[in-house]
Amino acid sequence: MKKALLAAALMTAGVVAHAQSSVTLYGRLDAGLEYMTGVPQGVGANGQATGSTNRWRAESGDWGTSLWGMKGVEDIGGGNKVLFQLEGSFNTMTGAGPGGGGLFNRWATVGLANDQYGTFTMGRMLYISNGVWDFDPFGQSNWSSASLVRGRNWPQSSNNFAYQSPKIAGFDFYGQYALSNATSWNGNGTTAQGREDGAQITYTSSLFQIRGLYDEIRNPANGTLYGPTATGVNTANIGTGVFSASREYSALLNVFLGQFKIQAAYQAIRSSGATGVLPGTPTTLNHEWGGVTWQATPAAALIAAVYHVNGNNGAGNATIYTVGGSYNLSKRTLLDLQVATTQNSKTANYGLNANNSGTAVSTDNPLPGHSQTGVYAGIQHSF
Repeated sequence: MKKALLAAALMTAGVVAHAQSSVTLYGRLDAGLEYMTGVPQGVGANGQATGSTNRWRAESGDWGTSLWGMKGVEDIGGGNKVLFQLEGSFNTMTGAGPGGGGLFNRWATVGLANDQYGTFTMGRMLYISNGVWDFDPFGQSNWSSASLVRGRNWPQSSNNFAYQSPKIAGFDFYGQYALSNATSWNGNGTTAQGREDGAQITYTSSLFQIRGLYDEIRNPANGTLYGPTATGVNTANIGTGVFSASREYSALLNVFLGQFKIQAAYQAIRSSGATGVLPGTPTTLNHEWGGVTWQATPAAALIAAVYHVNGNNGAGNATIYTVGGSYNLSKRTLLDLQVATTQNSKTANYGLNANNSGTAVSTDNPLPGHSQTGVYAGIQHSF
């Protein structure tokens, strides 16, 4: 009898524990067809392209990263919760995963949350510079605010500790601090990542939202605020030079006007510690954009935006003009379309994609001073 009562008690405890926790599996698949002009071809001196061509390509991730993940929460009482998140990206067209980034290359975190005191998490996560997403008319799609800073706005970060405050009087705070895990605090070439950190403050009302954001990424090779100068050296795969390691100051704005949302941003990207910088290679960048989204119907949205960057040291400037939109077939499935063009000054070679610098065929960048135009149409499903 005692054994039966003990078994019943254990079963009851298990049911209660199960009722206090939950795990959710989620994901997103994005795929479509892309046409692009100004694609480099041929191999000349130093491996650089000698000409341009056009290309059709089946593409995954132009409108949004294809991903899958799981997240869970356990209520441990007293207003406290334990939570976790695991998330990885993949290519819908090939089924290939993130490769060197690991199975959960976007998120692998565990932490504690309290409605009164906020949320603390540890692990791998999207770096805080991704905080521009909420203020980008195209939501950091493949042709948007990441393009003209060569991907600096969308890396991931390992060894990270993050804190999200609760919202108080419309304000909230979010901060990250990622260790290099090297014997030198900022990084000395013994680990894949240098020290990374940042903080943002956001104010939200029914009419507008503003955000101030600061972050810095250190060169893992030497801990400086200027990245490696050779393409392919940077382990974070977010460009080279100022695009790889630097400080970034961002001022971001959303304005909500009925069916319309107006968005604007300015970013000052600054490096230091650079040596032997060749003419045409920037050490500072000024990056700004603006756009408007018209929610024409509950299902249909039209978007127009302009992105611009200007670099010092003779690096030139570039502007992306883009229009597009989406149509929701259901709550989970949408059709998307984007048309964009990059106009480069004489010495600039920015492409629509967020590519490393240079004009080798592998970069996909147009030749210096040349433009690049693309059209993308696809479908995206979330679950």
